[in-house]
Amino acid sequence: MEPTARGAIAKKIRGLYVIVDAQAALGRDLAEMAHAALRGGARVIQLRDKLHDKGDVLPVARRIRALCDDYGALFIINDHADLAVACNAHGLHLGQHDLPIEEARAVLRPYQLIGRSNALVEEALESQKQGADYLSVGAIFPTTSKKRTRPAGLETLRRVKELASAPVVAIGGIGESNVAQVMEAGADAVCVISAVVGARDPEEAARRLVAAMGL
Repeated sequence: MEPTARGAIAKKIRGLYVIVDAQAALGRDLAEMAHAALRGGARVIQLRDKLHDKGDVLPVARRIRALCDDYGALFIINDHADLAVACNAHGLHLGQHDLPIEEARAVLRPYQLIGRSNALVEEALESQKQGADYLSVGAIFPTTSKKRTRPAGLETLRRVKELASAPVVAIGGIGESNVAQVMEAGADAVCVISAVVGARDPEEAARRLVAAMGL
């Protein structure tokens, strides 16, 4: 499949993007959390599980993939290209120090997307040059959901959106109170963890975020 075909799939990176994180879920069922987020209007779900072996994560990933299919949403796996292939995810998300994009592409199926995290304009443009199908920019605001984050801010988000052709996803400290600022800065999608997964009612939290985004 040509990169332009992946680009058509990447255009679905829009709206609310929820990371279902095993640590943030505090023991709650990850597939149920994903289902709640989808009912609330999430358009992209990423599974991030640093706690369990991949063989144990695979059945959960397949359940979430099926749920995303039911809702017409995209399903992304964090970090593990082999797991993304095994569960036939729509894509893989990489950090700056994860598997390089070229090596990940060699493992993935031709139609599977690659997204990459960036804190600097230069990093985002380099990620796109290397073949990233979408660009994550953050941390936009201070966050406690992930350690070792670097500040990016709204101005970096604006600049990346101006210069990049790939969809741009904002992440980091985003919630109902500030999500409108992020949309105004040009984000195609807004990625959250604790704002949904840490909420007492994840479905309602997702629904309120989507409304605050003006969608």
